[in-house]
Amino acid sequence: MSQLKKILYPTDFSEHSLCALPLAQEIAQCFDANLHCLHVVDEAYQFWLSAQEAAMPVVMPIEEMKQSAQEHMREFVSQHITFNPERLVWQVGIGRPFLEIIRYARQEEIDLIVIATHGHGALASMLLGSVTEKVVRKSPCPVLTVRHPEHKFEIP
Repeated sequence: MSQLKKILYPTDFSEHSLCALPLAQEIAQCFDANLHCLHVVDEAYQFWLSAQEAAMPVVMPIEEMKQSAQEHMREFVSQHITFNPERLVWQVGIGRPFLEIIRYARQEEIDLIVIATHGHGALASMLLGSVTEKVVRKSPCPVLTVRHPEHKFEIP
């Protein structure tokens, strides 16, 4: 079995993404690995707002959005992460989330990504795609997906 030295836990701070955190921390602890916590400010968000019929300009410049996300990450880490602070790395990036997660995994030579799914149905996934789905397809390392406990798998 290969040794896991670096575990990446991407988060968008949602309840869904929190479902993957306990497992990411547990795996990192079992392997005495570093836990990398990453949040990506989606730069395309500005374009999504302006693409709507009643478009409103984005009030906050991207750098201010990043600064706000860094403050949110500090709060998130202090409230939710129980992992050894000496083995914890957290980062806030800017870009398209799936691209930045892949880029970070390559750059930091991540051994495993632990990421939550958002429970889109088949049609929504086909039309929209999801960050998790794109990460699974493009990742340079194994990806463990964690589904929200509310979404139960049932065979009809």
